[in-house]
Amino acid sequence: MKKILGIETSCDETAAAVYEEGKGIISSLISSQVDIHAHFGGVVPELASRRHLEMIYPIVEQALSGASLDLSAIEGVAVTVGPGLIGSLLVGLSVAKAVAYVERIPFLGINHLEGHILAALLDDPSLSYPFTALVVSGGHTHLFQVQEEGRYRLLGRTRDDAAGEAFDKVAKLLGLGYPGGPIIEKVAQSGNPGYVRFPRGMMGNGSFDFSFSGLKTAVHYYLEERRARGEYPLKDEQRRADIAASFQQAAIEMCAKTALRAAKATGSPRIALVGGVACNGALRALMRQLTEKEGIALHCPQPGLCTDNAAMIAFAGWRRLARGERSPFSLNAAARLPLA
Repeated sequence: MKKILGIETSCDETAAAVYEEGKGIISSLISSQVDIHAHFGGVVPELASRRHLEMIYPIVEQALSGASLDLSAIEGVAVTVGPGLIGSLLVGLSVAKAVAYVERIPFLGINHLEGHILAALLDDPSLSYPFTALVVSGGHTHLFQVQEEGRYRLLGRTRDDAAGEAFDKVAKLLGLGYPGGPIIEKVAQSGNPGYVRFPRGMMGNGSFDFSFSGLKTAVHYYLEERRARGEYPLKDEQRRADIAASFQQAAIEMCAKTALRAAKATGSPRIALVGGVACNGALRALMRQLTEKEGIALHCPQPGLCTDNAAMIAFAGWRRLARGERSPFSLNAAARLPLA
């Protein structure tokens, strides 16, 4: 039975996992850098890569220990090669190549977006092709038509900010801290999503692209206008919750309605909602409401498989290894690596 070591260092999570054929994920660890970057309101690339250097070896060792294995038992190593922060990617890639070279085992470079998409299949093996995949995270907002194993067609993507990036920036405007997604979701629970009608950046002419910069700017101008009138909504917890809820409602509507249009246009009977923002309960609820109405099946991985993790990378590596694929040692990291 194949045992695959997965390594993920595309942004600010240092992660390692082991996937065993026939058993699934038998070990998975993640070291977060939230405390390091919270002071800056976002990920600082140089600090992220330095932290990866400190944590990568301990995390890999702990993942192997958690699986009750030593390195000699591993039969393949999979690692994220892009897209992501180039410095962070190179840390994981260098370690993966070293392991593969020393142990003389296959090395597989994995696209981070493919990892997120296959997390839906890892969570629910009943998910069948074809399906539409909505990848929403801090760095990515993409729509793909997944036609069959390893075949992806890009339907749409953000033209500016990613969804998660917009959450982070609006959270900063509202003085809520970092990371923005979980904080805004929590604050919005006590807010009125209809308090402010923020613009929805829907593309015309049948496009399935996204745009979140206008929504973020609208929140900024709304707050500035209130300050100019002598109002200070951020000092009123209820008003701040209302603004957070209104922003969140606009953002999730843009994601959900565009994904639904894409699925209907391509005749897809299934949608997979993946990526870090897929943890958002309001987005899941809206997606469930819209897909049930249209008779489309919705697949949402458990939250632990939505955020950046090495389990999805190990699983993607196992599937590629099963197809007889290998990556050359000349393969390099690519910050803007396309999937389709």
